Amino acid sequence: AQVSKLAASRDSSTASCLHIMASVGANVPLKSADFEVWMWTVPPLAASALCLIFVVFLKLKLKRQLIGKDINVAKLDVLAAQVKSGSRAFLKEEYKFLSIFVTVLGLVLAALYVVNPVSGKTEDAWDDGLRIAAAFIVGASLSAIAGWLGMMVATDGNVRTAVACTKGSLNDGLKVAFTAGSVMGFTVVGLGLFGLGAMLWLVKLGRTIQQTMQLMAGFGFGASSIALFARVAGGIYTKAADVGADLVGKVEAGIDEDDPHNPAVIADNVGDNVGDVAGMGADLFESYVGSIIAAATIGSNELGPAGPALVALPFWLSTLGVICSMCGYFAVSTKQEGKGWDVKLGALMWALEKGMYLAALLFVGLSALLIWILFDSEYGWKLYGCILLGLFAGAAIGKVTEYFTSFDFGPVISIKDRAFTGPATVVIQGLGVGMISTVPPTVILIAAILGCNALAGSYGVAIAAVGMLATLGITLATDAYGPVADNAGGLAEMAGLGAEVRAKTDSLDALGNTTAATGKGFAIGSAVLTSLSLLVAFKAQVGTGLDFDVSDSVLLSGLLFGAMLPYLFSALTMISVGKAAAEIIDEVRRQFREVKNEATGRTLKEAIEMASRGENIPEAEDVVPDSDRCVQISTRSSVREMIAPGVYAIFAPIFVGFTLGPRCLMGLLAGAIASGAMLAIMMSNAGGAWDNSKKLCEKLKIKKTEQGKACVVGDTVGDPFKDTSGPALNILIKLMSMVSLTIAPLLKDESGVGNSDWENWGFGMIPLGLTMVVTAVLAFKRILTWKDPLASTHEQLSSISPSQDQKEVPRSKFVVEI
Repeated sequence: AQVSKLAASRDSSTASCLHIMASVGANVPLKSADFEVWMWTVPPLAASALCLIFVVFLKLKLKRQLIGKDINVAKLDVLAAQVKSGSRAFLKEEYKFLSIFVTVLGLVLAALYVVNPVSGKTEDAWDDGLRIAAAFIVGASLSAIAGWLGMMVATDGNVRTAVACTKGSLNDGLKVAFTAGSVMGFTVVGLGLFGLGAMLWLVKLGRTIQQTMQLMAGFGFGASSIALFARVAGGIYTKAADVGADLVGKVEAGIDEDDPHNPAVIADNVGDNVGDVAGMGADLFESYVGSIIAAATIGSNELGPAGPALVALPFWLSTLGVICSMCGYFAVSTKQEGKGWDVKLGALMWALEKGMYLAALLFVGLSALLIWILFDSEYGWKLYGCILLGLFAGAAIGKVTEYFTSFDFGPVISIKDRAFTGPATVVIQGLGVGMISTVPPTVILIAAILGCNALAGSYGVAIAAVGMLATLGITLATDAYGPVADNAGGLAEMAGLGAEVRAKTDSLDALGNTTAATGKGFAIGSAVLTSLSLLVAFKAQVGTGLDFDVSDSVLLSGLLFGAMLPYLFSALTMISVGKAAAEIIDEVRRQFREVKNEATGRTLKEAIEMASRGENIPEAEDVVPDSDRCVQISTRSSVREMIAPGVYAIFAPIFVGFTLGPRCLMGLLAGAIASGAMLAIMMSNAGGAWDNSKKLCEKLKIKKTEQGKACVVGDTVGDPFKDTSGPALNILIKLMSMVSLTIAPLLKDESGVGNSDWENWGFGMIPLGLTMVVTAVLAFKRILTWKDPLASTHEQLSSISPSQDQKEVPRSKFVVEI
């Protein structure tokens, strides 16, 4: 009765706290006094140590595998070294820019929190700026390190996978590729838990847990920033190279995807690593730490004896997930034979799924034990229900994504059928498939959110996101496995290994396409739950006395602006891929015309024509393309083009929050989450469906027919959908939520009351002015421009006589139609 009376006279967040106190009651075996800082930090630090030991074990296991020289195919090692060198060069160039960005933004955060510390006007309040700047820099650094280490291992694993398929069975190749992917998975998880545990321990010194979690938002901000730039730059790189290699190589020249005569093929393989390994690793690193920070922040605001347990729960759940993922790793194997694209994908998928299912099953049991230890109450078991909902929602979204993107099912088959009438109907059908595919994931997410909210309120939604990501170690391993297998197939073809080897690598590649699509669906689902949790945490941190009525003009204006941002972001990244791909296409065409064998005078194009007729070309007379030039073009273009999307994503919530106030910022976040989630699902699934319609044509051996070429065009359109814009939207909505949570203490006064509309508009003019200055500079540098980057080249070609033009600049039927 007393709880009801107090709840009636207070706001909804206080009522929620009182509800938790009444639900937990006196049965909580671990009281607040039992929860010293080490109870929050030791479990994640211990789990990170386990990850380190396991990663060393996996790395040693991988190093024992044979490489090209061991089977007398030294060319494999040379090609693998080229891919590794290109990947390393790209990340060095990207990190050179990001180091400047992180340093400047860290100094800005330090200054803001020195002036307005979260701990009030105490003697040591000034060092809040140092604490949040340190958290930001550590979060950014660990995210970058995770991407670097994962990429390095993936480039070690590709050649070993190709050799394993040469000397052994399909199962041998699967295990090697999955081991390389597992190094990436457990590196991300281990670094994330280490950073969270260590920084929480240090930041907590002399601060309350509420103040500590406000400062820990800086860690998530740093991770989100690096993830966005890594995803955008890596996506632009990989798809520019892929589009260039496909259009000029497959459609115009009629050569295979990984033909060694294609100048862009090395850049394409490099792109698989920097986009799908380093980029995805940074993406899920940010999701992983963001979900834990969101749940712990909401838990820190709860009152009563359950408060410390609510802070500890996400850290302990993640620790259990590490142990379960390690067990799941040993369950991965297959008895399938390497039959190329004729492999039964469902049976081969089971090889990986049984590892994930074992990890999930163990996690279900161990998390029940943890709930009993921490709570042993009705409310605790409601939280357990939220954990299960998050876990099952992630699995369900993965299965739905598999349905819409696998060539075993109707959606992809329908796209292949539309190819009879040309590329236009392929594009139309693919867009339709992508739009329809938003329905099931949305229903699943709504059901999970409503169920968790009914069970445990906003904290239940946050803990569901933690449950979905708890076994990230093995989930990310299945995702990172894909590009390793793809690279292995490329190396096998470029090195001229036999058809039997290529059949095995094709089987692994087919599985990798499916795991990549399901991984993207999983990433989107976790991003929505994490962003919603961060939104709730922002509302709790931004202060009291604010009305968030959606019918209010200020809130609705923010909603519309936020809904527009994902489209602006997607447009910038899509246009960037188009510009970078145009440079690659022009370079490949130039090399076809101009690169020659000095001894014979034979051009690269003539060598391709000879190889297409089945003629044997002695190695001394063959023509070797300048692959390094394409790698340089992709690197330069992607790093240059990542600036605008990243700047707008970071500065938009800052200038809206300071100029119009926290209510408009709340609307912006809600609009961005709703719009971004739908657009991300549509783009990722449409791109995946187009990709696998092309793979289906390869399976049916019709890839060089007009129908197959139409599907190649659809795949080319879908490449930036599924590997650049779509995945980056996941990070966009999380990043804007994390930026808002980071600046939340600056959007309220000393009494904890949130700023009113337009209260500090003068401060908002500073980030708005910086955004306009950056836009002007990018326009001056012709990075933001409608102008064709190859306009001068086209003018030169237009002066060539028609007969010479047709001879030297081959144009496909598709190009003529466009």
